[in-house]
Amino acid sequence: MTAAPAYPPAERLGLVDDLHGRAVADPYRWLEDADDPRTRAWSAAQDQLARGRLDALPGRDRFAATLEALMAAGTVGVPVWRAGRRFAMRREPGQEHAVLRVTEPDGRTRVLPDPTAVDPTGRTTLDSWAPDLEGRRLAYQLSSGGDEHSVLHVLDVTTGDDVEPPIDRCRYSDVAWLPGGEELVFVRMVATDEVPEGEQAFHRRIWRHRIGTPTETDTLLDGPGLYRHDPDDDAAAFGDHNYYGVTISADGRWLLVTGNVGTARRDSVWIADLQGGSNGTGALTPILTQADDVRCDAWVARDGRLYLHTTDGASRFRLAVADPATPDRAHWRELVAEDPDSVLEGVTWLQPAGSTDPADGLLVLARSRHAVGELALHTLDGAPRGTVPLPGPGALRGVTAADRNTPDRNGHLWIGWTDLVTPPQVRRFDLATGVTTLEEAAPGAVTVPPVRTEQRAFTSSDGTTVRMFVVEPEQGTGPRPALLTGYGGFGIHPDAAYSPTALAWVEAGGVYALASLRGGGEEGEAWHRAGNRDHKQNVFDDFHAAAQALVDAGTTTPDRLAILGGSNGGLLVGAALTQRPALYRAVVCSAPLLDMVRYEHFSLGRTWNDEYGTADDPDELGWLLSYSPYHHVHDGTAYPAVLFTVFDADSRVDPLHARKMCAALQHATSGDPATRPVLLRRETDVGHGARSVSRSVALGVDQLAFLAAHTGLAP
Repeated sequence: MTAAPAYPPAERLGLVDDLHGRAVADPYRWLEDADDPRTRAWSAAQDQLARGRLDALPGRDRFAATLEALMAAGTVGVPVWRAGRRFAMRREPGQEHAVLRVTEPDGRTRVLPDPTAVDPTGRTTLDSWAPDLEGRRLAYQLSSGGDEHSVLHVLDVTTGDDVEPPIDRCRYSDVAWLPGGEELVFVRMVATDEVPEGEQAFHRRIWRHRIGTPTETDTLLDGPGLYRHDPDDDAAAFGDHNYYGVTISADGRWLLVTGNVGTARRDSVWIADLQGGSNGTGALTPILTQADDVRCDAWVARDGRLYLHTTDGASRFRLAVADPATPDRAHWRELVAEDPDSVLEGVTWLQPAGSTDPADGLLVLARSRHAVGELALHTLDGAPRGTVPLPGPGALRGVTAADRNTPDRNGHLWIGWTDLVTPPQVRRFDLATGVTTLEEAAPGAVTVPPVRTEQRAFTSSDGTTVRMFVVEPEQGTGPRPALLTGYGGFGIHPDAAYSPTALAWVEAGGVYALASLRGGGEEGEAWHRAGNRDHKQNVFDDFHAAAQALVDAGTTTPDRLAILGGSNGGLLVGAALTQRPALYRAVVCSAPLLDMVRYEHFSLGRTWNDEYGTADDPDELGWLLSYSPYHHVHDGTAYPAVLFTVFDADSRVDPLHARKMCAALQHATSGDPATRPVLLRRETDVGHGARSVSRSVALGVDQLAFLAAHTGLAP
C-alpha cells in the first residue's frame, strides 16, 4: 500500500489566553486570518491533499449518477394567490436553480426572475419574493456568490421589467405591501459608513418606501423599544443586532412588527394603526418585549381580529385572539389551547367556496407531531372541525389558500408535502368534499430505491425519550454501514422529507438515520431550551444515544458508523468525534462552528450568543469550554476519518473554525493518515445556504464517497 502523504505543516503557537482566570490555549490563532500568507499557503496545500485523496475514492461515478437522477425530480412550491394570479416556485429537471413562475387566470405561465438568466455561472440566487396584493408588482431579492447580501428589486409582473433602481443592504429583509402596490414596508441594513467599525454586519431599520422615489425620502418607522437610542453607547445607538419581521393586514390598516435580538427565541412585538383610528397617529405600540420571554407570531386576519400564535403559557404553542386596538396580554383570549403531544406551527385562513363573508371563515392549523406534519380545521371560535387528509406520515412544505381578491379559488387549500421517499409535491384539499388530491407532482420522473422507513424511539443518558427516522434497504438485515445525522439547535427541526443524499446512501446499501435531538423544535420550545446554553451537552448525549441505539439494534457497528452535520450540525459532529471518537468511524463536518470560545468575534457569531452563551461571562465560558470541539482535541487519540467541507464566501460561519480544527486534528490524531485521514475540502464563490444543483451534486459525491470508503460501503 502506498503511504499517505504527510499533512501540510502548521506552526503551533504557544499562545494561551487568560479568560476569567482560565488558561485557554489557542495554538492555531494565525489560521483565523484568511489573508495571512501562511494561511494561504497552508490552505493551498490542504486543497491539493484533499483533492488528490477525494478524486481517488471508489464509487464516485455511482454516487454522482444516483444523486443526479434523484435531484432530477426537480421541485415544486405551494402557490401564492394574488388577484387571480398564481405565483409559485418550480425547478425542472436539468435546471440549476428553481425559478418563480406566474400563471395568469387564462392559464398562460411565465417565468419571472430566473437566477440563471441573470447569471449563467449559477452563482446568483433568488433569496425571497413577495407579490403585492393586486398581483401587479413583485418585490424580489437576489444575492451572488453565496454572500447572502441581498439586493431588493421591484418588477412589473406583466412586463417583467424592474420599475425602480435596486435597493442594496437588504440581507434577511422582510417585505410587506400596502394595498394598491404603490408602497411597501421593508427592512434594511444601516449604511456601512453610519455604524462603528466592526458593526457592518448588523443594525437594521424598518422603512416605508414609495415605489419610484429615492430611498433617501423613505419614512423611518419607530416606536418605544424598537431601536436603542443611547447617546453614550455607539453600538447600542444603532439597535444592537436585531432581526425584524413585518406584516400588514390586507385592508392596509394594521402593521405588525416582530423583533428578535439575534437568533434569540424571544419575540418583541409592536402594532401600529396606519390609518389612525384608536391608536391615533400610527405610531408603533409595544405588545410584547424581550422581558416577556415568549415567542409570538402576530397578524390581523380578515375578520379584523389580532391573532397571536405564541408560547405564552404553552411550550408547544397556542392560538389566542384580541382586538388590535387593545392588544396587550391582559386582553388576549385563548382560541385553541396547547396540544400536549404536538407543536402548533402555523395558521392559515380558509374561506369556503361561494362565500366572501369573513364570518364564514375557517382556520387551518398546521401541527408537527414528533416531526410528522398534520393539518386540522377549526371554526373561528376555536372549535375543532375535522382534519385535512394527507397521504401518510411526512412533512409539510407550506400551506396556502386563496387571497381575498381570488374568490373563485375559495374552498381550496394548497399543501406542500413530501416524505422520506417522495419528492416535493403540491396537493389540493377541497373543503366541500373533504378530499385531498395530487395537483402537481415534482416535474421529473425518478426511481426511488426500494426501502423500509420507520421512526424509532430510544432513551438518552438522562432517561429522556428521543426519536429518529431510519431508512434502510428493503431487502436484507444489518449490521450495515450507517449514516447518522441531526441538528439540535435554534428550535429548528429537520423532518421526514425527501433527501437525495439519504437515498443515494441507502441505494448503495447503507442505512440512513435522522435524529430529532433536543435543542431543535421537534417537541416545542421546552425541547429547544433543554438543548441550548448550559444544557447543550444534552444534544450531544442524545446523538451518542442515537448512535448506540443503532448499534444495539444490530443496524450497524461502530466501525461502520458515519456521521454528518452542517452549521450547528457541524458543531454537533465536531463534539461527537471529540467526545466519543471510538463510537464513530467517519465524519463529514460541514460549515461548522468549532471554536466556541471565539465564535462571537467572526461573521454573525454574536447573534448566536443567546443560543450558546458568551465567553465574556465567566459562567457561560465554562459552558462553552465544556464541549468546544477545538479545545477538546487531545494528542495521541485515534480519531475517526474526518472530512471538513467549507465555503470561502460563507458569511454566516467563517471557515476559520474548520481550518483551526483541521490543523489540531492532523497534529493530534494517532490514526493512520491512509485509513483515518483528516482532510479539508474548500469551495470558492459559494456560501452557507443556497447553491446550484451541479455544485450540490459535486459536494454530495465527495461527502458520500468519503464516508463510504471508511465504513466499508461499496456502491
